[in-house]
Amino acid sequence: MRRSSALFLTAAMTCAVVAPLAVATAATAATGASGGLDRAALREAIAVRPDDHASGVVAEVHKNGQTWRGTSGYVVTGQHISPDAHFRIGSITKPMEAVILLQLSAEGRIDLDESVQHYLPGLLPEDRFKEPVSVRQLLNHSSGLPHDLEGAPGVSPDEEIERRHDYLTFDEVIRQTLRPEGRPAPGPHFSPGTRQEYNSFGYRVAGRLIEEITGNPYQDEVTTRILKPLKMRETRPVAPGRSRPVPRPYLPGYLSKGDGTPVDVNVQGGLPTSMTSTTGDLDRFISGLFDGRLLRPAQAAELFTVPKGADGKPLPYADGSNCNTGPGKGTACYSVGLMSVPLPDGTVLWGKTGSDPGYRSGVFASRDLSRRAVYSTGTSGAPVNGAPPVSLRLSLAAFGN
Repeated sequence: MRRSSALFLTAAMTCAVVAPLAVATAATAATGASGGLDRAALREAIAVRPDDHASGVVAEVHKNGQTWRGTSGYVVTGQHISPDAHFRIGSITKPMEAVILLQLSAEGRIDLDESVQHYLPGLLPEDRFKEPVSVRQLLNHSSGLPHDLEGAPGVSPDEEIERRHDYLTFDEVIRQTLRPEGRPAPGPHFSPGTRQEYNSFGYRVAGRLIEEITGNPYQDEVTTRILKPLKMRETRPVAPGRSRPVPRPYLPGYLSKGDGTPVDVNVQGGLPTSMTSTTGDLDRFISGLFDGRLLRPAQAAELFTVPKGADGKPLPYADGSNCNTGPGKGTACYSVGLMSVPLPDGTVLWGKTGSDPGYRSGVFASRDLSRRAVYSTGTSGAPVNGAPPVSLRLSLAAFGN
């Protein structure tokens, strides 16, 4: 199953930008403005280095009215990568799921404070999940539910490559997680609403809830409610039950077999939420999300609110790490669908990262949209833990001054 990695932009502020120039394209609406973009630093930031384990990079940055778009070269062949290259976006689809449920809330078709057990009776086994889990807790990662396929045996690199064509429905993920065969069934990690822990499984349940409430496939709802209104013409859901290539032009992504042989993983299956997109379309998404085109003010406020306890303070993060740095370290940093990242100058970026086999991507913006960044890296082999080095360098070059 796909795992999402958090993008720690704050940590990037301590990184140095030292790299050869990348092959890049740039477009700008203004030049030389105070506090504008340093294009040379941005080009250097996306230059692929051996320790990046990347096959290529595509990025787009907006700051104070200026725009920069750049790509690295294709490491394997040395060919140019188009700034309009498509890539897999992984968990960047989570904010889209959240938007749909927030819209349904505004329409009076769902109550975010009502329980999953109410809307989907029997989905959570009553003998293990005795406390109600609210819809809001699914979306802000405070549900305490187990992780996708928790307890399942790990897979080898060769098995992951072989399984990349698999397509799992929401029901299949839920069943294999909560009612597995041949291994103990997991229970809750903590009482709902008492901690925060990043949890993709909660979004599988949320996807199932969308289909239950609307009576339509998830792909239809996301297309009607988000992709068409924002004119995201280059963003495409994976066809149900099928594996599908990334459309051309595309950013290449690889996984390594056990013997080190790289395998192009352009063609994949995935989940009902799986999508391919471009930097331009993801910038359209976060812009439309923040400027009010998708949500009414009451629902939009949920995007910028981390869950709090009875004392009015942000919930503790489950293991005391992962979220935030500095004074807020160890407390909740995820809202409904998004992640908050404070910058040294006091600006807070909100956005989401995503990972699929062969791809690691992210989209972040300030609430007023004056600062926005989208990136994707195609991996060249074995996955690397933590935020992609390119994303850290890019954040420093884009927003470090």
